[in-house]
Amino acid sequence: MKRWLPHPLLTGLLTLTWLLLNNSLSLGQLLLGLLLGWGIPLLCQDFLLHAPRLRRPVLLLRYMLMVVYDIIVANLHVARLVLGRTEALKPAFIEVPIDIEDEFLLTLLACVVSLTPGTVSSGLSGDRKTLLLHGLDVADKDAVIHQVKTRYEAPLKEIFECSPT
Repeated sequence: MKRWLPHPLLTGLLTLTWLLLNNSLSLGQLLLGLLLGWGIPLLCQDFLLHAPRLRRPVLLLRYMLMVVYDIIVANLHVARLVLGRTEALKPAFIEVPIDIEDEFLLTLLACVVSLTPGTVSSGLSGDRKTLLLHGLDVADKDAVIHQVKTRYEAPLKEIFECSPT
């Protein structure tokens, strides 16, 4: 079963998306949606990352709300910076040591950091132990490293089952 339906949740999500995009529940659209929902994950399964087991789902919800809050606050902060004196900005690259080894969680961490306006993840070292960030206005590099490690990385390690480092 796993071989013929490698990602059942993704299949259902793609089928539902197809039906919503077509605004139709006809048998033909349902069958086409199921075909696409089954075929796309099957063809792309070598490119999809395996998500680690979710250990604390309630914390995941809290983490998502915290990230949305951080995005809103950072948007306001960046707007103030950009509309103010731009010569006072202190852009910088910061190397953040990373403890997470799982590819999915590394990707998630890089995306969360990039979603927060004012910071962009610029790269990952070859040994996957250092995340390179660019900050729009960095007064203290150590404070940024501490914030990424405690606010974004540590909760991910608690929410998902990670191999110990």
